[in-house]
Amino acid sequence: MSHAAHGPNWPARIAIAVASLAALTISVALAVTIGEMRIPFDTALRALGNGLFSLDFPVSAIQQGVIFDYRLSRALMAGLCGGALALSGAILQALLRNPLAEPYVLGISAGASTGAVAVLILGVGIGGTALSVSAGAFIGSCAALTVVALLATGAGGASDRVILAGVATSQLFNAATATIVTTMASAEQARGVMFWLLGNFGGVRWPDLWIAAPVAFIGFAICMLHAKVLDAFAFGVDAAASLGVAVTRVKVVLLATTAVMTAVMVSIVGTVGFVGLIIPHAARFLVGSGHARLLPACLVVGAIFMILADILSRVLIPQQILPIGVVTALFGAPVFALILYRARRPA
Repeated sequence: MSHAAHGPNWPARIAIAVASLAALTISVALAVTIGEMRIPFDTALRALGNGLFSLDFPVSAIQQGVIFDYRLSRALMAGLCGGALALSGAILQALLRNPLAEPYVLGISAGASTGAVAVLILGVGIGGTALSVSAGAFIGSCAALTVVALLATGAGGASDRVILAGVATSQLFNAATATIVTTMASAEQARGVMFWLLGNFGGVRWPDLWIAAPVAFIGFAICMLHAKVLDAFAFGVDAAASLGVAVTRVKVVLLATTAVMTAVMVSIVGTVGFVGLIIPHAARFLVGSGHARLLPACLVVGAIFMILADILSRVLIPQQILPIGVVTALFGAPVFALILYRARRPA
């Protein structure tokens, strides 16, 4: 069997990696220069040098603050969020063997939102100690996963039933979130939460990255350690078990990893849909279905997609910033419909 059957050869892989990193760098460069205040690229470089390496290039205080404290942190957070959600989508699609699986569709994002909102508005805590927003989001995402598992088990566990269970769970937790907001939040809280729920990078600052970056990269490392196991799941749970895979343990570890990544990203930027759906399919088109190549591709392509989507959210409508969830839905909803159509089409 030729090497080509296993995917791109090493020179091609290196070329793809270099091109991916170059595209990611260009995306970040665009993100720090494009906005209401157009800033020349050389000025942006000087500001980054000042912020990252404590240099003393002549840059106005306003431009320095906009580039380093606002746009760069926002772009990096967008990249981390996109990469983590794309990874989560790839994992869920492999485990469930369903091309429509992703955190948003399965209700994990909705559960995380409910948990985060419960902490923000109700001040939910344990033993008299208030939970952090990330902890509340994680509990909510785990609760959503549990509900999906119970519903899917009752329906026989078929992958299409899992998606239906996810849709039902998403509606349940969205209703819970809406109830909390409409009955217990002040008018100001309600406005802020509803905008946040649609996804918003506007409030992101550097401390948020110190939370998101370790979660995204540790989650990526855990997923990569299970890359060969995920390939085995492509042939079904029984086939994976016959190959010596500890199916239950792997599912628990990877579902928990997905829940943590989704919860942390939702707690920081709100609900962002369809990234975990469309990016794994795009990555498979680029590098194939082997997870040793697919997972890194999801991380990079997801990051690039989200950074570009964030740029669009700032420039599509003059003097106004769209919620990031609106922009991703504009791309994701048609792709969702296309995948659903192809899945339903008789062979």
